[in-house]
Amino acid sequence: MSGFRATVPASSANLGPGFDALGLALSRYDVVELQLTEGGLKIEVLDAGAGGVEDVPTDESHLVVRALRRACEHLDVRPPGLHLRCHNSIPHARGLGSSAAAVVTGVALGYALAERPLDADALQLAAEFEGHADNAAASLFGGLVVAWSENGRFRAERVEPNAAIRPVVAVPAEKSATSTTRGLLPPRVPHADAAHSAGRAALAVLAVAERPELLMAATEDRLHQDYRAEAYPASTELVRTLRAHGVPATISGAGPTVLALTLTGILPAGVDVTGFDVAELPVDRDGVQVVAR
Repeated sequence: MSGFRATVPASSANLGPGFDALGLALSRYDVVELQLTEGGLKIEVLDAGAGGVEDVPTDESHLVVRALRRACEHLDVRPPGLHLRCHNSIPHARGLGSSAAAVVTGVALGYALAERPLDADALQLAAEFEGHADNAAASLFGGLVVAWSENGRFRAERVEPNAAIRPVVAVPAEKSATSTTRGLLPPRVPHADAAHSAGRAALAVLAVAERPELLMAATEDRLHQDYRAEAYPASTELVRTLRAHGVPATISGAGPTVLALTLTGILPAGVDVTGFDVAELPVDRDGVQVVAR
């Protein structure tokens, strides 16, 4: 019976001040192969993005399956049986959008089964799983995305990033749960900090798209990173050190990965990255790709 292969990029959300609003697709990928069968569900998890496969479910609770089922319900598609092979390279619980990538994979596969192109409802279906659209939109569309919600609908617009930007990530061994780090945020912030973040988030779009020389100012944040610092002190210190060396660095999403928006693809000599796996991850410009197999 017919099958598909979905390739979906990682993503980094916030970019400093753009909390729940900005996302950047990065070229580290999860690949899921789907084969239709006569019945039942079989899931093979071949790896789990720098983590063990033992913590990844192989039943209906698997996030790709949940998203695929939701998309099929929305599109009125009823696959008989499913066999999934999951090749995961996006590290789990590190702030690189692994959950959003899984959801986008499932939604995209549902659309492929329905022989439908991705549309605005695809973003809605994906974003509903997380409650915000920044990571999901980046994995769907590639490039830089500006995401928001309006009248109960999730929206996003894609912006082409400047070709000079060469993102570098520093991924620590420890994990971080979004639910935990969100719990560290205060219910209110000073008006001056909110105004600062609004201005810098707007500047970040300009900086990533057209004016990379503005990235240092554009990635300054007062809205969430300091409040979450206790959750990942080593990552916080690395961000501060990189910025002191003139590198526009932020916590990636809910952390603890550090994102550096360099123009060289390398970090400065002398910066201590002990305990971090450092790699250049070019911007992904295509978003999720599904091909028949």
